[in-house]
Amino acid sequence: MARLHENLISPDHARTLDGLFALRIRRSPERPAYVYHDRKVREWRELSWNEMGRMVARWQQAFAGEALQEGDRVALQLRNCPEWVVFDQAAMSQCLVTVPLYTDDRPDNIAYILEEACVRLLLVQDAGRWRRLSKVIPDKGPLQRVLLLDDGEAARQLAAEDDRVCLIADWLPVQAGELRVRKDADPHALASIVYTSGTTGRPKGVMLSHHNMLSVAHDGVTMLDVYEEDSFLSFLPLSHTLERTAGYYLSIMTGSTVAYVRSVSQLAEDLQQIRPTVLIAVPRIFERVHARLTGQIEKRGGLAPLLFRAATRIGWQRFLRQQGRGGWTPGQLLWPLLDRLVASKVRARLGGRLRAAVSGGAALSEEVAQVFIAMGIPIVQGYGLTETSSVVSVNPLENNIPASVGLPIRGVEVRIGENDELLVTGPGVMQGYRGNHKATAQVIDPDGWLHTGDQARIGETGHLYITGRIKDILVLSNGEKIPPGDMELAIQIDSLFEQVMVVGEGRPYLVALIVLKADHWPGFAQDLGLDPLDPESLRDEKGLKAVQRRVQVALEGFPGYVKIRRVFLTLEPWTIDDGLITPTLKVKRPRVIEHYAAEIEALYDGRPAG
Repeated sequence: MARLHENLISPDHARTLDGLFALRIRRSPERPAYVYHDRKVREWRELSWNEMGRMVARWQQAFAGEALQEGDRVALQLRNCPEWVVFDQAAMSQCLVTVPLYTDDRPDNIAYILEEACVRLLLVQDAGRWRRLSKVIPDKGPLQRVLLLDDGEAARQLAAEDDRVCLIADWLPVQAGELRVRKDADPHALASIVYTSGTTGRPKGVMLSHHNMLSVAHDGVTMLDVYEEDSFLSFLPLSHTLERTAGYYLSIMTGSTVAYVRSVSQLAEDLQQIRPTVLIAVPRIFERVHARLTGQIEKRGGLAPLLFRAATRIGWQRFLRQQGRGGWTPGQLLWPLLDRLVASKVRARLGGRLRAAVSGGAALSEEVAQVFIAMGIPIVQGYGLTETSSVVSVNPLENNIPASVGLPIRGVEVRIGENDELLVTGPGVMQGYRGNHKATAQVIDPDGWLHTGDQARIGETGHLYITGRIKDILVLSNGEKIPPGDMELAIQIDSLFEQVMVVGEGRPYLVALIVLKADHWPGFAQDLGLDPLDPESLRDEKGLKAVQRRVQVALEGFPGYVKIRRVFLTLEPWTIDDGLITPTLKVKRPRVIEHYAAEIEALYDGRPAG
C-alpha cells in the first residue's frame, strides 16, 4: 500500500473544499473515485476522478445560468450518490453555500429550513418528494428553482405544471468546457449551513467554513491512516456531518474510492459485493448487526452459542494483549480453530476486508464493540458534533479503548468545565448559528471554547469518556441524579427491544417506554401463553413482568438504585414522520413524553398502562 503521506492533500494546498477536489483530479485523474449502482441497467458502475471533473464542469455551467449571487444558499435532498458530490462541488466553486437536507425528514421541517436559510435553488430526488414539499412551501418566497434528479413521467408532468421545476436532464448543458477552478479563494468563507437535528426544538443552522471541514478531515487522518487503495462504503446520509467530513472530504484528500449502497435494507448484500476496507456508521447499525447475529446463533443451538461465546472471550483477550493491556493465556492457543469456525465467518458477513470501522454520532455499547473487536473487526469509537465539523476525538487502532471516545485529534483541545461539561476548541469549531447570535453566545464563550452540553472525564491515558448529557440528567423526587442514556443503551442490546426511553424526571422512581421488535414479539408472547395478535397481550401482567426481568438483567452492572419499576410496551415504532425521532435517529424526549403522557401517568398511579 502507498503510504498516506505520499498522496495526501493538505488544507494549505487545497485552501477550499472545491480546491481540494480540483487538486485530486490533477493528481489521480484515472483512478476510481466513486462506485454506484445504476438502477436502469442494474449493475455497478465506476467513475474516475476525471469523469467526475467533467460532470462538475457541466453543473458549473448550469449554475452560472441561474440568477444566483455569491453567498446564496442552494439545498439538496438526495440519497447518497455521485450527483450529491457533483452538486456540492459545483455550488462551492461558484461561491454558493450548500444546505444539505435529509431525504426522510418531514416536509414541514424541510420547509422551515428552506425559509430560514433563504434557499434560492433546491435539488430533489424525485417528483413524489417535491409534491409533498410543495404543499407546505409558499409559491412566493426565496426559492426560485427546483431541480428534479429523476426524469420519469411524473417529474415531467410537474415541470409542465410549475415554472420553478426543471428536470436535471433539461437543466444541464449537453457539453461543458473545462472545470473552472477558483484562484485566491478564501478558506474561511462560509461553505455550508448544516441544520442540527433539533431534539428539543427547531433546528439551528450551523455555519461551517471550508477551513472548518478541511482541517477536521486532515487532522482525522493523523489518527487513522487512510490510503489511496482504501474503499469506503457510504450509507450514513451525506447530510450527516460525520459522513460528509470523514466519508466524503477525507476520501478526496486521500484519493480513496467511495462506493454508495443501494439502500440500508440492502446493506448486508452490498457489503458482500463491495467488500469495503473502511466503514463509517452510527451505533444503531452495529447494534442491529449484533442483535441479528446473536439471535441467529442462539436459534441454531447446539455448540454454536458455546463456540461464539468462546470466540468472543478469547478474541477479546488477544485484542488486549495486542494493545499492551493484557497478557497471554493458554486459552489463546484455541484461537486458530475459533477463528476458522466463528470469527472468519463473522468477518465475511461484512465483506472480509474491513480494517477500520468507525462508530460515531452517539454512544456505542461497550458490549457490542467487544464482540466485533473480538472477531477481528476493529471498531473504533469517536466523538463529535455538527458544531465541531463533526470530529473531536477518535480511538487510534493501536490505542483503542472501546469504553472511551478516543483521543482528541490534532489541533483540538478539550477540558472539563463546570458540572463536568466537556469544552472544546480547535479549527473545526463553527462560525456560529445562522441569524442566532444569542444561541451562539450560549455555546461559544468569549475565549472561544465550545460548550458541548455533554458531561465527560479525561482518563489517565488522555482518552476521553462521555459520562452523560447535562440536559438529559433525570433528577428523581428524592434528589437522585441519573443519566438515562447509558441505561437505554444497555437495555436496547436485548434483541427483543427496538427502541427504549427511560422516564423519571421529578418522579419517585424510573419507568421505561419500550418499542418491541415486531418480528421477535410473536415468539416471546407465545412462550408466555399470550396471543401476539391481541393488543391486550401488551398489557398482560405476565408479559410485563417477563419484560421487566429482561430489563433488570440488562441493568445488572448499574448501581442498585438504578431500577426500572414499571414498563409500557408498544409495537408502534417511533418515526421521523410522527416527529418522535430526528433524521439522525435520536429520540426527541420532550415529544415522546408528550405523546405518551397518559401512559406515563398510568405507570405512576398504579393503573394499567393501556
